[in-house]
Amino acid sequence: MKLLKLAPLAVALIVSGCAVGPDYQVPTTQLQSEYLNQNIQGTIAAGAHAEQLHAWWYQFNDPVLNQLVVDAQNQAIPLKVAAERIKMAQSYQTAIESFKVPTVNIGAGFGNAQISENDPLLGGAITATNPLTGEALGLVDDNNSAFFAGGNIAWQADLFGQIDRQSQAAAIRKEQAVIMREGLTTLITSDVIHNYLQMRGAEERKQIALDTVSDQKRTLDLVKLMVKSGYGSKLDEAQAKAMLAVTQSVIPQLEIAENAHRQRLAILLGETPKQALQRFSQNMPLPDFTGVIPTGLPSDLLNRRPDIRMAEREMAALNQEQGAAIAAQYPKVFLTGSPGVLAKDFDDLFSSDSVAWLGSLGISWNVFDGGRGDAMVELQQARFDVSVLRYQHSVIAAFGEVETLLQGYGHSQQYVQLVIEAEAETTIAVNKAKSLYKAGLSDYLSILDAQRQQNMLKDRVVAAKLQTAHMTIGLHKALGGNWSVEDGV
Repeated sequence: MKLLKLAPLAVALIVSGCAVGPDYQVPTTQLQSEYLNQNIQGTIAAGAHAEQLHAWWYQFNDPVLNQLVVDAQNQAIPLKVAAERIKMAQSYQTAIESFKVPTVNIGAGFGNAQISENDPLLGGAITATNPLTGEALGLVDDNNSAFFAGGNIAWQADLFGQIDRQSQAAAIRKEQAVIMREGLTTLITSDVIHNYLQMRGAEERKQIALDTVSDQKRTLDLVKLMVKSGYGSKLDEAQAKAMLAVTQSVIPQLEIAENAHRQRLAILLGETPKQALQRFSQNMPLPDFTGVIPTGLPSDLLNRRPDIRMAEREMAALNQEQGAAIAAQYPKVFLTGSPGVLAKDFDDLFSSDSVAWLGSLGISWNVFDGGRGDAMVELQQARFDVSVLRYQHSVIAAFGEVETLLQGYGHSQQYVQLVIEAEAETTIAVNKAKSLYKAGLSDYLSILDAQRQQNMLKDRVVAAKLQTAHMTIGLHKALGGNWSVEDGV
């Protein structure tokens, strides 16, 4: 019954050469017209071009960081692996497309054959005799040799688009390899920027701690002088020593953090720890981000984010593979030919009388496979349905991430401003407390508390800037875009 139903359609398709299977359409997604938090301080609203996200880290105004990103993108081993995967995908696409054209083999040589006189088929022809005269007839020579040259041509007509579908799927897989490399570039670049800023932050916090130690030592000398003159107490001296010890204990922890981030950078750069130590031998302050972040339109996110683009391309590839599975159920038309020359003597090999050829045109159709073909189509359909759900999830997760980071970025900037203002006030408080203590108008506890607040807020200012930098990196990564610097900046 199935054969009778498909026969008329198959004949029509053979004549027209039509492809079968579902046509792919880019999914439509309902998007909001603007981000909920796009007007948070430090960002800009719709209208920004995607190019503004390219090399955004230059707005830190740090030449060391800029060169670091370039070196990482040129030296990172994972990126080199991703580049090789692109080559592999290109080679696979070329291999699939080769099935669209005829396969041609050529060859030449010399052949010799010895036929047994006891051969049940040809043996009698070799030993045949004339029944009248008794002479050997020699109908077939028992030893034959010949020179030959020629070729073989084979071609399968892709009437129903099976090979074309597979070729298009391979081309999409190559696109995915390129997108994957872009995504990996983004991840590595963001990791480089993050670790560099964290390393500079640890350096600055360590320097603050060292400066604080120097200041607390001077304060301790002052307390000792006051105790010696009878205006201070041993309690004041003990408290000053305790505060000094607490500050000194922080320095080794900051050195651990500094070294950890430096070693991480060495791994990302593909360098040895010694090379990284030489690269970052000079301490530099934590750079500030001086630019604004172009959020653009929400619809831009679909073309910027590698994960969304990868999910969309996965749907397209699976759609083509489903079409190939459907086309595999239809007849296959093939053409073969073997033209050449054959002669006993080499001198006669290329004469017109030595031409020989064999050709054939045929069709094959698997009319019964126990349901295997239908099962493969259903399998591809299920894979496509899963890819649609994953695409939807990627879009929802991407927009949620951007909204979260937009709000976090704005609030982190407000936090930095408030901490800086508070730190400025503690400097005034410390100077006032010291003046009062020297005049004998207050005890050492006022100095101790003021210094504690000052040291805490100095460190918190750097920590707040690091938090803002972390939000800056995360927001740029969430907005997507091509971060490659291969073409220069």
